[in-house]
Formats: sequence, C-alpha cells, structure tokens
Amino acid sequence: MKIWLFLLAFTQLASAADWPRWRGPTGDGRWNPEHVPADLANRAPEQLWTADIAGGYAGVTVSEGRVYVLDRPKEPQDIERILCHAEDSGKLLWSQTWPAVYGRMDYGTGPRSSVTLQDGIAYVLGAAGMALCLDANEGKILWQVDMVKKHGAQIPTWGFAASPVLDSNKVLLHVGAVPGGSVLALDKGSGQLLWRGGADLAGYCTPEIITHAGQRQLIAWGPEHIQSLNPETGATLWTYPYKITYGVSIAQPLYRDGILLVSGYWHGTKALRLDVEPTLLWENEKDMCGLMSAPLFKDGIVYLLDKTKGLQGIELVTGKILWSDANTLTPKDRNPQMSLVWLRESEGLAALLNASGELVYLRLNAEGFNELARHQIIGKTWAHPAFVGNRIYARSDTALVAWRLWPDQ
Repeated sequence: MKIWLFLLAFTQLASAADWPRWRGPTGDGRWNPEHVPADLANRAPEQLWTADIAGGYAGVTVSEGRVYVLDRPKEPQDIERILCHAEDSGKLLWSQTWPAVYGRMDYGTGPRSSVTLQDGIAYVLGAAGMALCLDANEGKILWQVDMVKKHGAQIPTWGFAASPVLDSNKVLLHVGAVPGGSVLALDKGSGQLLWRGGADLAGYCTPEIITHAGQRQLIAWGPEHIQSLNPETGATLWTYPYKITYGVSIAQPLYRDGILLVSGYWHGTKALRLDVEPTLLWENEKDMCGLMSAPLFKDGIVYLLDKTKGLQGIELVTGKILWSDANTLTPKDRNPQMSLVWLRESEGLAALLNASGELVYLRLNAEGFNELARHQIIGKTWAHPAFVGNRIYARSDTALVAWRLWPDQ
C-alpha cells in the first residue's frame, strides 16, 4: 500500500509539472513552480533552443518531455499540422497533417487552439473544424472527425479557437453545431458522439467546468449567451443573454466565490451571482473591456487586461476599478494581448508574455503592480506559452523557443 501511494504521489507530481492543456495543469493560469529564486529579477534567462515553425495563434503545451504546437505551413496549401518536439533539445520527433480549407477566414495565419494532452494521447481541434485524437508519442491518428461535415458545426468568422476540454471519458468541443450543439461531447476512445447541448453558435472561448453549490457545470460562452450545461448529459441548466458585436466571446470567464465574471471587447464586463438562476451583480460596459487575455484572481481582486487602459485591478464583488497600468506592460493596440500566469500566487508574484514577445515578472495586489524585470524571448505573439518547471516555451509565426529562467536545482 505504501509503495502504491508513493507511485500515485509521484505520478501526480510529474503531471503537475507539465503544461498539458490551455492555461496549464488546472486550466486557470496557475504555474507556481518550486524553487523560485529570491533574486529572480536579477537573473537573465538562458535560451536553450529554437525551432522553425509556421504560422498560427495556438498555444504551446508540454507533457512527458515533449512540446506540442499547431501551425499552418504555406506549402502545401490547405492543411494544418501538429508538431512534437523534444523538451530538452527541440528536436522534431514527429509531425502530422490534415486537410484544413480556410477560404476567406479572417486572420487566417494558422490554428488557434492548444493541443490537450492526457495519458499519452493528444486531442486537437483545428480552425476549420477537424477534431483529432493522436498517439502523443508517435503521432499516429487514432481517430478524426470533421465536425462541420459530420455534425453541422458552424465555423465562426475567425475560425474555431476553443481548445478541447477533457472530462472523464469525454472530449468536449465548442463548435456551435446546428441544431442544439454549442458544445459536442465525443467519446475519447472512439470519437463517437455522446451528446450535444446548448443553443448558441460557436464563440472563441474554451469552455470550463466549475462546481457551484455542489453542482458541476460546464460554462460555455457564445456570441449571444452565457450558458451553463450539465457536463454529463449536455442538458441546459441556465442561460444568460449577452449578445456581442461580431460574436467575439473570447476571454475565459472567471468563477470565484459564487460569482461568474465575463468580459468582452465591445460590451464590457458582467458579474453574475449564481443562485438558482444567475442574477446580474454589476456590469461595466465602458471602462472594463477585455478581449483575448484571460484574467487572474487573488484575494478578491481580478486582474484583467482592458482594451484601452491596460491591465487593471478590479474588486470582484463591487466592480470597483482600483488601478490600471496605463498600457506599460503590453503595447497599446487595437487588439492588446498578454498571457498572465501566477508564478508564486501566495505572494502575488506573476509572469506574463506580452504581445511584443517580452517576458515580464511583476507583483500584483490591490494597491497596484510592481514590474520586477523584462526580457525579450521571442517575436510578436498572441499565443499562450507553456511554463514547465524553470522553463518557458513560446511560439511566434516563425519560431518555437525554449528558455531556462533560473538554474536547475
């Protein structure tokens, strides 16, 4: 029994050290590695390797010593690709392609979603709707389903962007299938349809499973509603109207303390109190407008990137804006972006990769922010990096890079 418990703990520790899904092991931007040096701000990162890749916005994920990313080669045309590189050396271990006709898709550089990894299996959703399950070690396709042709998925203006979400024996895909398939659940082993649920078309936001008042809920934010579905059956638990210009439901909602916060570029932020039915706690349509960047939360404060004011500190319960960074942490732009993670959450220490490809260390609290250091690690990017141990893996439209942030222990 003691040996079994040791092996279980070791397995959990090893998996926690990986970055196997969108926004990390827990899907909410928590990194919190061990052995962060006290003099982190004075340590310059060391580049370990770089590898050539093609275009795309897909985030990087890492599991069991391998780094995964999606891209779209210019030649041959009308395909997407998954690449698997060795974590330590950057060597390309395998690649796999599938057909992907973008047509007039806006921002058609390449795929948007991150590869989701579990138990040696990789799950993929391409921008044109191809869902795949692959052997993560060798790249063999175990099954693939064209969600558009087989299930009536409707490609949104900027392509499918939500990463696959795994739940028990299911892979959950936010594809806006018609009719009644905002989210489709496929069997992880076979790709067969298990259920379809939700009336909204597809947005660009990865669904998330929360537990409120002892009930598990799948939150799927689409272009017209915030939806709560039963993750076991797909049945609708509740919906809340939030119609968005151009359907840009992108940034992942934040759930804490019975409150669900959703923020959009055109119509601002809404905070819903989740009771039997969701009720509006507060809203701000002008001064609190997120876009792509998922917020962080600590001690009652939400850290949210606004489209004009930069990173903001906001009281979750009241909606009061405490401060903004005046666009110093990422460049002011029509489409500002940064990927935020907790580096040492207990102390408010965070890291971000901004749109210029700069890695920034900073402290966050109710009074403001304190930038500690800034390092250029890659070119311009909107893609979420992977943080594993003392390393960061990031991508642009031309390169995949690995940096050691402090010495190995």
